[in-house]
Amino acid sequence: MLEENFLKLLSEFTAGDPMRDGVLWTNLSRSEISRRLAEMGTSASRHTVRKLLKKHGLGQRKTRKKKPLGSHPDRDAQFQNIAKLKVEYMDKGEPVISIDTKKKELIGNFSREGRTYTQAPVDTLDHDFPSAGEGKLIPHGIYDLARNQGHMNLNTSHDTSEFCCDSIAHWWRHYGCRHYPNARRLLLLCDGGGSNAANRHVFKEALQALANSLGLEIRVAHYPPYCSKHNPIEHRLFSHITRACLGVVFHSVAIAKQFMEKAKTCTGLKVTVDILTEVYATGKKCADSFLNNMKIIFDDYLPRWNYRAAPQTS
Repeated sequence: MLEENFLKLLSEFTAGDPMRDGVLWTNLSRSEISRRLAEMGTSASRHTVRKLLKKHGLGQRKTRKKKPLGSHPDRDAQFQNIAKLKVEYMDKGEPVISIDTKKKELIGNFSREGRTYTQAPVDTLDHDFPSAGEGKLIPHGIYDLARNQGHMNLNTSHDTSEFCCDSIAHWWRHYGCRHYPNARRLLLLCDGGGSNAANRHVFKEALQALANSLGLEIRVAHYPPYCSKHNPIEHRLFSHITRACLGVVFHSVAIAKQFMEKAKTCTGLKVTVDILTEVYATGKKCADSFLNNMKIIFDDYLPRWNYRAAPQTS
């Protein structure tokens, strides 16, 4: 009788996965199921309910972001191309870096996900209104694949192509050139959108200026659409930055810097963090002179995702 009531109860509060036959879930807790079973005349403890749930294949699980939004016909071809480029550059001791902008954060007394050990409760504002804070933190990350080293540049202005390239320039002048003193080329792995979008001429203009400034040939390889999670920086740097900052209130940019620098792994990840104070304007247009005389060299193979900016002397 108990099991019959259990199945009858769940039939009213169970939904299925439209993509997979036989996969069910229920939004009732064990305590709620136990209470409703008692009302039906068959008392059952939470322990008994757990056994019944297990028997019928209903386990407690979180949703997982696994299903891609879409797929591109050249997806696998570009992944193979990126793999080949990485081997080519790393075998010659030339830098390969993965870049992206991490999730933006409000600066101020705002609650953040996670828990910390404290001697007293930490009270934050009950609403996350940007006007109640000190601005928005924009964390731009750079991950050196060969050295397993990450770098974060923090800014409070805007996430623009100019900021992206300034972030790379700062990393190279303060860190990269020390580790790769003989490098003449740099491989840049990035997503296809955002401040380093593959279809934005303003990014290519900033990239050309970066190549001219550093005296490096900068090759860009974009990951295909819907594949940003495969960008190495996501799981080799950003996930550890997130873990190091769980539950920390970013009262200031300096506090964010302090905790991001603490990110490390047992495999030797090291993280450096700097604050860039420049102000970047949005809505910048690409100069006509650049469009008319673009020096960007596009590959013959998948040119929309693969191109180079060679340093120009004039």
